Amino acid sequence: MAKKISILIVDDEESVRDSLYNWFIDDGYLVECAENAKKALTMLEAKDFDIILADIKMPGMDGLEMHRRIKTLNKEPIFIVMTAFASVDTAVQALKNGAYDYVTKPFDPDDLSHLIRNATAQIILKTENESLKNKLSSLVDVEDLIGESEALRRVLKEVESVAQSNSSVIITGESGTGKELIARAIHANSPRKYFPLVSVHCGALSESLLESELFGHEKGAFTGATFNRKGRFEMADGGTIFLDEIATISSKMQIELLRVLESKTFVRVGGNKEISSDFRVICATNRDLTSMVKNGTFREDLFYRLNVVNIKIPPLRERIEDIPRLANHFIKKYCTSMSRDIISIEPAALKHLEGFEFPGNVRELENMIERAIVIGNGKEIRLKDLPMGKEVISSSIESLDDLEKKHIAMILNKYGWNISRAAKALNVDRVTLYNKIKKYDLKVDE
Repeated sequence: MAKKISILIVDDEESVRDSLYNWFIDDGYLVECAENAKKALTMLEAKDFDIILADIKMPGMDGLEMHRRIKTLNKEPIFIVMTAFASVDTAVQALKNGAYDYVTKPFDPDDLSHLIRNATAQIILKTENESLKNKLSSLVDVEDLIGESEALRRVLKEVESVAQSNSSVIITGESGTGKELIARAIHANSPRKYFPLVSVHCGALSESLLESELFGHEKGAFTGATFNRKGRFEMADGGTIFLDEIATISSKMQIELLRVLESKTFVRVGGNKEISSDFRVICATNRDLTSMVKNGTFREDLFYRLNVVNIKIPPLRERIEDIPRLANHFIKKYCTSMSRDIISIEPAALKHLEGFEFPGNVRELENMIERAIVIGNGKEIRLKDLPMGKEVISSSIESLDDLEKKHIAMILNKYGWNISRAAKALNVDRVTLYNKIKKYDLKVDE
């Protein structure tokens, strides 16, 4: 076995201790002995044992009292009771107190070996489960939450504080600031982290598609519904549902969402069976929901139902000191994905990045670094490799829409108008990209 199981034998009879010691040593276990409970407890204070075999009837402290005292040491060995008295009552009392099992003297070597093997299997399973949990815990760090600025520290402190609750959260901030990353961080550090985090980009779906996406549908509910389909609320049972671009949902969907949040029940499209789901809701938006409530485009009751906790993500221009760390993080990320040697960034280029406004925030910085690595051919990113280094943004570009149009056109041309690759580079879905192309009336080679 990879890990040798340790056994402590506690019995006042030397012949019993010697017999068991030799049996288990031959079977490959680590074995130690104690002639009474007091000595055994002293040994347990110094080291841990996986399995303890203890006689019930011993001079001074008996096996049951010894077991109770072991519990106060915050140790959890498998405890097996030995008795020469085939007393079911005593054995049952030991089991009620948490003992794993009991054996009666005289022992059958085969039965005792089988019992220890079963106990060993349980120990190994517990160890593997703890190892798996530790691995999962190591995954909760969201890799792109990079930086040490005071602005980011405040956000992460809020994340840590709110993660342990089940309260609804609205994450606000400009496009590209990392709202979904914050949602992932909240979920990953919450008690729900072993259950799904289900994301829905509300702005990319029409009302009817969003309804089917959230609630699911029954076979035959509409043209093309050829099978039953679970909705995202159902998939998020036990976990978290993340509703991105929440401000874009229709008045009808606002009413339906409010009802689901209040009752945690819903009906699939085309169905009549009420389904329950235990989920936590986290929303994100780059719009001012308070103003939308005032002008009547967003329901006040839904706003207050969602806005239990509000986390505002600072734009990159308010955390300039994080730009060097972010830039180096993205350099390492894309050099690794492109199987290139890790390169550096020249001071002039880094200084230029630190002085840029970044209307597209962290996402824009990431795209700039990726582009610089793709077109560069040296050991470092130079100022001329950055789009703003050789293409000073025109003063005629006054709005974010103008800048977004220019950036989307650049990415589309870079990937030869391959919509899937361009959407992935822009970190949006295909539907959103098609909508942007239509909105800005973009054409090939624009």
